[in-house]
Amino acid sequence: MNISVLTISQLNLYIKSVMDGDTNLENVFLIGEISNFTDHYQSGHLYFSLKDEKSLIKAMMFSGFASRIKFRPENGMKVIVRGRVSVYEPSGVYQVYVEDMQPEGSGALNLAFEQLKEKLLKEGLFDEQRKKPLPLYPAKVGVITSDTGAVFWDIQNVMKRRFPLAEIVFQPTLVQGENASDQIAKAIKKFNRYSLCDVLIIARGGGSIEDLWAFNDEFLARTIADSTIPIVSAVGHETDFTICDFVADFRAPTPSAAAEIVVPDIKKLISEIKYIYSYMSSLIKFKVDDYRKCMNDLTRCSTISSPSILLEDKKRLVDFLLLKLKLKFTEILSQNKEMFIMLSGKLDAMSPLKLMSSGYCVAVDNKNKVISSVADVNVNDKISVIVSDGKILCEVKNRY
Repeated sequence: MNISVLTISQLNLYIKSVMDGDTNLENVFLIGEISNFTDHYQSGHLYFSLKDEKSLIKAMMFSGFASRIKFRPENGMKVIVRGRVSVYEPSGVYQVYVEDMQPEGSGALNLAFEQLKEKLLKEGLFDEQRKKPLPLYPAKVGVITSDTGAVFWDIQNVMKRRFPLAEIVFQPTLVQGENASDQIAKAIKKFNRYSLCDVLIIARGGGSIEDLWAFNDEFLARTIADSTIPIVSAVGHETDFTICDFVADFRAPTPSAAAEIVVPDIKKLISEIKYIYSYMSSLIKFKVDDYRKCMNDLTRCSTISSPSILLEDKKRLVDFLLLKLKLKFTEILSQNKEMFIMLSGKLDAMSPLKLMSSGYCVAVDNKNKVISSVADVNVNDKISVIVSDGKILCEVKNRY
């Protein structure tokens, strides 16, 4: 009996050919839970396993198919996949080559929306404190939207009616499709780079989540957050919400409402100016009438009508003060004179001249030092004796 011996490669190739030839395995739909998920960032391929309560199968998704899914697969996520089953020859492992993937229970776009919303929320891109205030009276309003729809004309009509002084700077872009978010982001950067406006409106009409998906792009959201120009998001109808609505500085329910938000109502401004003008005119008239009354009261005053009366009053006051000053000066002199006489008497009583007039005298040596003892002089010293009316020069002959 002839026995055919196969190599491992031959066996794996045979099994692969059998499975690839089975039409039942060409297009299969599987539901399962993702596990062992690996995202190869460089190649873009996704590697994971699908499992249920009893079994597990390996799966992989090439980058070309992976780039089309809108959400980010994660471990533990239950999904429905479509693909083909084949054998990977080098390892002899059969696996599912996934071509499409949808989250089980909710749409892929809804899941992608919630995932990005949660991510940006945690980063603080939706925080109110980072949102910029809108200018009260913008000179230039930027508008980014399609040039084929009615959105731009709605915004223009509202602005011309409310505030025709503002200039509209229009940058047409795609608002739907794969390239829309990139064009919108580039337009925002252009407005910021050249300071083309004071406030910027990003707008488009309503539509399905697929139609509005360009406004759920992460790169566009970060571009809006980085803008130095305040941005108003007016995407879809009032019930439609996009990531741009959350990250923008202000969200308008409709494009027309955005135009009403960014510019004031000129009729209301004119009415306010008229009111202020009327109020200021009344206030000025009141002040003028008040000052006129004061002037009339002053002109009726005798001192204004007859200045000489005021001068006479002032002259009488000066005369009175002068007389009062003289009296006070005389009083002070009298008091000081009495004090001077009293102090002079005391000084005279203590004067040595007064004692000398009674016969007393003072002897001093040649240095005018008072001689108070016989020990202060020597025989033949020249001394002076001071009497009340002069000096007597003496010579010491003897001491006792």
